[in-house]
Amino acid sequence: MTDVRWTNEFLDSMREVCDPPADEAVQSLFAQGLVGSANELMKQLVAHETVTAEQLPEPLRGYFEQSAKLPSWADKELIREGQAAFSRCGSLSVVALVCASLPTCYAGAEGVQVLHMTARLQTDTKRRIIETAQMVVDVMSPGGLEPDGWGLKDAQKVRLMHAAVRHLIRQRGRWDAEWGQPINQEDMAGTLVTFSVVTIRSLVKLGYTLEPREEQAYYHAWRVVGYLMGVDERLLPETYEEGGRLADAIFARVFRSCEEGKAMTRALIEQVEHIIPGNLFDGFCSTLIRHLISDETADLIAVPPADWTRALIKPLQILGWVMDEGDEANVVNAKLSELFGRKLLEGIVWVSRGHERPPFRIPEALRESWNVRSREQQLA
Repeated sequence: MTDVRWTNEFLDSMREVCDPPADEAVQSLFAQGLVGSANELMKQLVAHETVTAEQLPEPLRGYFEQSAKLPSWADKELIREGQAAFSRCGSLSVVALVCASLPTCYAGAEGVQVLHMTARLQTDTKRRIIETAQMVVDVMSPGGLEPDGWGLKDAQKVRLMHAAVRHLIRQRGRWDAEWGQPINQEDMAGTLVTFSVVTIRSLVKLGYTLEPREEQAYYHAWRVVGYLMGVDERLLPETYEEGGRLADAIFARVFRSCEEGKAMTRALIEQVEHIIPGNLFDGFCSTLIRHLISDETADLIAVPPADWTRALIKPLQILGWVMDEGDEANVVNAKLSELFGRKLLEGIVWVSRGHERPPFRIPEALRESWNVRSREQQLA
């Protein structure tokens, strides 16, 4: 049942609303001829370099000061519990990101237009996987949403990038008004719930069930991130259950097949298989996507047909895992998914993001608990 707060009329109105504070900051940069300094700032932000208030162009100083404030309803203990749950579920959260969150975004026919319009599918898909994974790790690592936390910095950076993208898309004049505004409130909320609701649902399918308190804590951390990224509070329901209803309401409205979504999905699958070394898991990404987002949604974005038997048999043979009588298939699937996630993370750690970008960063405690090898260990 759709929540009465999120009627079609209300969500239609949200497609015409963006993020005034961030948009005004970017527009001021262009109006004052400060685009060059803004580009330099963006390079610094991407590289996670320290930026002092004196280095910021004037229009951005107020933006960074205001956007760093957590909402009054932020519960720091609940955030810490959500981050602890992330630590426990380990590499499965990265599997959920790559094989559920991102494909779910590509099923939104209007929202995916921005991604496709700004993407060079070969290089940008790999970078998007790595930088989105970095944001998830930064947000959900201990201290990630503290005043100097990497997660808070990432949220501010991405929010500003969204505003810059909106400005440039409007300048190009290729945007179809039927899609609503680029990176509008409904699409931002829809993307946000892929990191919380869709991830939690996917963890269950991957064999890791969170307790109700953990679900709420995980969801709450991302609700705070949504606030930091400029999502309207009416699209940030308080509980995980309400968040699930909002997610379903948005997905029912925006899911539709389009060539851009299919192209983004194809590039995603190709890049995942490229990032993971060897050919042990060839075909496994497609199978996991179908398992996590449903065949119906996977068909919209043209995910190749899945064959669990074919996808599982080679890894099982190579790893020497034999099912004892009475073992459940989902136990083996969970183990394979965790190994797949670990190999994906090691591949992400290994892949360069370009000379202006630092290597992928995982806190030492998380890397050890997830059994993910560093670049140095992979070279040894």
